[in-house]
Amino acid sequence: MRTKLGTIALTLAAVSPAWARDALPTGFVYLRDVAPGIAQDMRYAAADNFTGRPLPGYDAGECVLRREVALALQKVQAELARENFSLKVYDCYRPTRAVAAFVHWAKDGARASPTKRFFPALEKRMLFAQGYIAAQSAHSTGTAIDLTLIQLPAAASAAYDPTARYGGCTGAANARAPDNSLDMGTGFDCFDPKSHTASPAITNDQKFSRAVLNNSMRLHGFKNYFREWWHFTFGSARGMPLYDFPIMPR
Repeated sequence: MRTKLGTIALTLAAVSPAWARDALPTGFVYLRDVAPGIAQDMRYAAADNFTGRPLPGYDAGECVLRREVALALQKVQAELARENFSLKVYDCYRPTRAVAAFVHWAKDGARASPTKRFFPALEKRMLFAQGYIAAQSAHSTGTAIDLTLIQLPAAASAAYDPTARYGGCTGAANARAPDNSLDMGTGFDCFDPKSHTASPAITNDQKFSRAVLNNSMRLHGFKNYFREWWHFTFGSARGMPLYDFPIMPR
C-alpha cells in the first residue's frame, strides 16, 4: 500500500467536480473503461479500512490509473481468466489528501482504535514509525495498485457490516470482514509480518495463491512490495509527480 519515494515533485491538480466527471488529467483513465472484467472493491471510498471511514478525495468507488498501467492489468486479467481467476482491485490512484489523512490518523494521539483488527499485534502509535504508513505514496502517481485474486465464477460476498465485530486480519478468513477473494493468509491492509509476500507463517495453499498473483503481475511489468502481498507498482514511480485530483463518479 505505501511506498516511500525519494525526492518527487508534488503536483496538486486543482480539479473542479464538474470538470472531473467529464475528464481526467492527461494520461489517466478509469480502469472500468479499459478492463471492465476486473472486479473493484475500493476500500478507501467506504468504511471497511483501517481508519474506519471514507478517505478525503474518494468521491466515488472507482479505480483510476495511468493508461499504461490499466492496459498492463488488462493483459494480466486476460491470462488469469484462462485459469478461471480474476483480479480484484482494492486501491489504485490515491489523492495526496488521502495520504495526509492516513498520517493524521496515525498521529492523532488516540491509543485505542475500533479498527484494531487491521493491526492486531501492534499499537496504533507505532504504525508510522515502523513504516506501515508513510508521508508519500506511489499510489499518488497513478502507477501503484493494491489487488488480489478471485475464483471464477465469482462467489457472492456478504455485505460489510460496520457494527459487526470481525476477527483480526491475521486470523482465519471466515472470521475476517467479508471478502470473496482467495485466502492469501491475511486480509488486505493487514499491518503485520504475516503480510510479507514471502512470509513462512502461512499455509502452502496461501503461498500458492500469492505466487499466482505475484508471477502473473511480474510477467507484465509489475513489481511487488515485499512487505505487502497486495501492493504492486508498474515500472518505476521514482521522479514521477504526485497528484491530488479527486476521484469522481465515472
